[in-house]
Amino acid sequence: MKELPKISEAEWEVMKILWSRSPQTANEVIEALEGQMDWKPKTVRTLISRLLQKEAIAFQETGRTYLYYPLVSQDDYVQTETQSFLKRLYGGAVKPLLVHFLREQKLSSDEISELKRILDEKTEEGPDRDRRKDR
Repeated sequence: MKELPKISEAEWEVMKILWSRSPQTANEVIEALEGQMDWKPKTVRTLISRLLQKEAIAFQETGRTYLYYPLVSQDDYVQTETQSFLKRLYGGAVKPLLVHFLREQKLSSDEISELKRILDEKTEEGPDRDRRKDR
C-alpha cells in the first residue's frame, strides 16, 4: 500500500468533512466548518490546497466548479495513525496502552461490557488469527 501523507490537525478537520460526505465544493467545506472552527474562508482554502499537494484529496472539475474528495479512507488513515502512535509511545505494543487506558479512564458499565465482548471475540479467534489472514 502507498504510504499515506502526513496531515496536520487542521487538515484533519477538513478531511473529516470530506470523509463524511463527498464530493464537496470548497464553499461547502467552508460552511460545514463554520460551526466548528473559527477559521476564515481563506484558511480553509489553504488547507484544501495543502491536502491537494499532499495527494490526500483530489478534485473533479465540473464547469467552473471544483468538487473535492478524499483519496484515502478514514479507516486506512486511522489505522496508520494508530500504528504510528503505538510505535512512538509504546514501542508498538498494545498491552501497555490498554493497561494505561484502563487504569486512568473512568468507564461506564456499558463501555466495560463492550470492551469485555471485544476481548472475548479476540480470545475466540485465537493466536493464529493473523497467520490465517495472510494465507
